Amino acid sequence: MNRTDSNSQASHPFDLLQPERVLEAAEALGLVTDGRLLPLNSYENRVWQIGLDETDPVIAKFYRPGRWSDESILEEHAFAAELAGAGLSVVAPLAFDGRTLHEHAGFRYALFPRQGGHAPEPADKDTLVRIGRALGRMHAVGQAKTFEHRASISIQALGNEPRDWLMANNWVPMHLESAFKTLTDDLLMHAGNAWQRAGDFRQIRLHGDCHPGNILWRDGPHFVDLDDCRTGPAVQDLWMLISGERHDREQQWGWLLDAYSTFCDFDPRELNLVEALRALRMIHYQGWLAQRWDDPAFPQAFPWFDDERHWEGVVGQLREQLSEMQETAVIWHR
Repeated sequence: MNRTDSNSQASHPFDLLQPERVLEAAEALGLVTDGRLLPLNSYENRVWQIGLDETDPVIAKFYRPGRWSDESILEEHAFAAELAGAGLSVVAPLAFDGRTLHEHAGFRYALFPRQGGHAPEPADKDTLVRIGRALGRMHAVGQAKTFEHRASISIQALGNEPRDWLMANNWVPMHLESAFKTLTDDLLMHAGNAWQRAGDFRQIRLHGDCHPGNILWRDGPHFVDLDDCRTGPAVQDLWMLISGERHDREQQWGWLLDAYSTFCDFDPRELNLVEALRALRMIHYQGWLAQRWDDPAFPQAFPWFDDERHWEGVVGQLREQLSEMQETAVIWHR
């Protein structure tokens, strides 16, 4: 692999986001901090819990420089506020003098109320029913308007572009390049076929990254991190909640979709997209890691990514996914 060692690279913009800058950002909005800071688990952005004097802490999200335009971030904020206004449990940004997006020391940031909770219990009927109802309500709101500045889910954006970037920048070991190229070609072809089988499905505003890690459970589901909200098929917010063998998955789909359809119609043709979306996520994830490698947090958190054995594992996973994509789609037994 022909890349510069990350230790010799120039400093990353986030290196300038020292704790004193984080405190200054909160104080610039008139908050009185108590000096307590807790970095939270986030790699795309930088997220801190900031202690405040005589009141609950707030969560500060500092956006990755150069990733989103101001307009797209404000659409994220407006969508969160719209969902909260409809009675959904989401974390919407706090407004100061009517503004939710701020800038300090060259960083754009937003503050959010702290929300407690724990991960939902996977594959549990009651959990999936309650999440299904909440997502049905979320999508009923999501289909009422359109995004103008947020990204859309597509095979090109989530598949072709990251795959081509990985190969052009020599991330795939030479002895695996042919297998990686052939497998991803086949996966993207099958994804295109799945798109055709799904037909003219409705494109709506979505959470976009609705995996169990982005749901907190506290007397019901609470949705966090709308940083990847985008336009796409409804099933994008559903498929990552399903797991297990085929029989188990079909049962879980029944629980989830029966509850979802109480509040929002679901087009069962979208189930043709599930394995295609999984394949796109697998490819996009590798590209995401590679494109962030100049950020020191990434080599530290994902040291295995730059190892040939990792890429051998990726090829094996893609081969298994190709086999899965050749199976018939799951069926929703309404």
